[in-house]
Amino acid sequence: MGTSSDKSRFDWLVAWAAVTAVGMCVALYLVFAYAPVEATMGIVQKIFYFHVPSAIAAYVAFTVSCVASAVYLVRGNARADVWARAGAEVGVIFCTMVLISGPLWGRKAWGAFWTGEPRLMLTLVLWLTFVAYLVVRRVGGPGEMTRRICAALAILGVVDIPLVRYSVQRWRGNHPRVITKGGSGISDEMEVALLAAFVVTLLLMVCLMAVRVRIGSAEVESDVLHRRLARVRRRQDALARGSLN
Repeated sequence: MGTSSDKSRFDWLVAWAAVTAVGMCVALYLVFAYAPVEATMGIVQKIFYFHVPSAIAAYVAFTVSCVASAVYLVRGNARADVWARAGAEVGVIFCTMVLISGPLWGRKAWGAFWTGEPRLMLTLVLWLTFVAYLVVRRVGGPGEMTRRICAALAILGVVDIPLVRYSVQRWRGNHPRVITKGGSGISDEMEVALLAAFVVTLLLMVCLMAVRVRIGSAEVESDVLHRRLARVRRRQDALARGSLN
């Protein structure tokens, strides 16, 4: 039987999910009906409203994983490890969206789905690092060594984010620039649609992470209960053997 605290948390998550769903509908309307079609790239430019917010959401989720991993390495806090895993999993989802939408946009901008452009390669490295994190978690099991290796991967992976961010300026890549320095480079309607897409993407990221944290916390509690039950059974068995002797 759940406590009132559990119920309030459940209601909060449901309300958050509802707001996110409504926000998605509003954002889709603004992107496809309100914002004008870009003159150069045409309808393909609409990918921009999903590509850029997904990249920011991935960066935020991966950063959460990095910070939580550092806390786990220092304090050995199980809840920090839950947050680290949630950040990695949610970040991979949004980074996958970036790697799918990017080539579709690049096909129109460059005439090819994939090039050796620095930002593309560094984003792929970021994605592969956190995919490796998830593979190690899956294959390595729930042991302490697995969690520490994954924590190191999360911290190492986040080092790549500044490189991704400044790769165009540093290595003169030809990544498309819809937003330019000294001005947005887009119309007011496009700015409104982009802002809505940013907000709803971050809402979705928080919602997914909250769900994953709750699942992870339940797994930790279940594991603790199983260990306690196993100790009780071992004591009972020892007492039974002692009484027989």
